[in-house]
Amino acid sequence: MKHCAGLDVSVKETAIWLFEGLAKAGLPVVCIERRHVNAFLKAQPNKTDRNDARGIAQMMRVNLFRPLHVKTLTSQKRRALLTARKLLKEKAITIENDIRGLLRNFGLKVGKVGAVKFEERIRELTEGMPDLAEIVEPLLDARRKLRQNFAALHRKLLAIVRDDEVCRRLMSIPGVGPVVSLAYTATIDIPARFRNSKAVGPILGLTPALHESGESRRVGGISLCGDGMMRTLLYESAQTLLTRVTKWSWLKAWAMDVAKRRGQRKAIVALARRLAVIMHRIWSDGTQFRWTRTEIMPVAG
Repeated sequence: MKHCAGLDVSVKETAIWLFEGLAKAGLPVVCIERRHVNAFLKAQPNKTDRNDARGIAQMMRVNLFRPLHVKTLTSQKRRALLTARKLLKEKAITIENDIRGLLRNFGLKVGKVGAVKFEERIRELTEGMPDLAEIVEPLLDARRKLRQNFAALHRKLLAIVRDDEVCRRLMSIPGVGPVVSLAYTATIDIPARFRNSKAVGPILGLTPALHESGESRRVGGISLCGDGMMRTLLYESAQTLLTRVTKWSWLKAWAMDVAKRRGQRKAIVALARRLAVIMHRIWSDGTQFRWTRTEIMPVAG
């Protein structure tokens, strides 16, 4: 059986679309890891399309490739929703910061103000300067529309989570909210593709990178491989659990103990990794988070 694989870097954005189309056409298709391909092709002195094709064919021939999991359509749509929501929020914050910088040139400081009262504060500062108010008004209008569209996508996200039984169970974990639970299900996609729950940590780049050569062995920081958005959300959830969640649990007690021994930053990373493991276990077992130590099942962090 032949494999259609090794999509070029120039078409990586359409790789999933091509994969789905080839699969629907009944062709045997495998999507392979691009980083492994790049590492394999670096051995060639000259980079040409012909040499790349030959190199990829050789990889397939000798079985030196790692198949890449292609997510289901549902997970892809959820990921698109999360990405669009994040983009709108970032653009709105960028405009707010630009307005702050623009007004600072005229000695006007916005100060600490929430998103709700931001526009009111700007109008208050520019009340006696009509020319400046006329310049700022289009920026405020653009920010307002971005915030409105962000709110619409956020409501859509909440509606999806409300109807998803897995997301509701994941939200039983302290520090895990609707955005984190939906992002986790969209990232993991199919929990059975992991041999065990401990395997989730390395996939999300939350385990230390090991550098070993001869007698030298150095353990560095976390590898930062995998999904950056999911890793950031898990870090934020861990930070929330460690610093803001007031209800005590065995998980928070464990994280506090790590913080005392190794510092808060390392404790947050360790807690983020353990959250990923616990979420996978809860998803696989169909259970909910157990707050007391006597109720918990053994979970390896």
